Amino acid sequence: MSAPATKTARQAAIKDVLAATDVHSQAELLAELSARGVSVTQGTLSRDLVELGAYRVRADSGQLVYSVPPEGPVPGDLAARRAPEALEHRLSSLCRDLLVAAESSANLVILRTPPGAAQFLASVIDQSRQPDILGTIAGDDTIMIVTRAPDGGVAVAGRFLEYAG
Repeated sequence: MSAPATKTARQAAIKDVLAATDVHSQAELLAELSARGVSVTQGTLSRDLVELGAYRVRADSGQLVYSVPPEGPVPGDLAARRAPEALEHRLSSLCRDLLVAAESSANLVILRTPPGAAQFLASVIDQSRQPDILGTIAGDDTIMIVTRAPDGGVAVAGRFLEYAG
């Protein structure tokens, strides 16, 4: 995966690292970012962490780790927010409440929601970091999902219909 060398891309990389790894110090975060090909100075990293609202929480191990606030309301504790099962449970719950229809064509999926709900559901889909989903685009009541596989739309649409129950 390649990303542009912009502030937004750098901050997205920081969020990805903090969501996937327990990071105890800014030096560890610099190393993780460097391993992902993101070049940043200590001063810029410090400013990014402040802008992202990063804070330190006690991990299950008892050590302090960096975390950033979630985008949108998320119930539960930080460990549950990072667990893939919790993210999938949240997505499933929201689909039961918000999904009106799901259709596919090749690598595209169109999800329909009540007016005003599409951007929120799309954000939760993006946060769930499903490996077969490249990304989402949301309007007021419609979400377009692009899958990684050229013929992945049918499977992804089916999964969202299963989530909706």
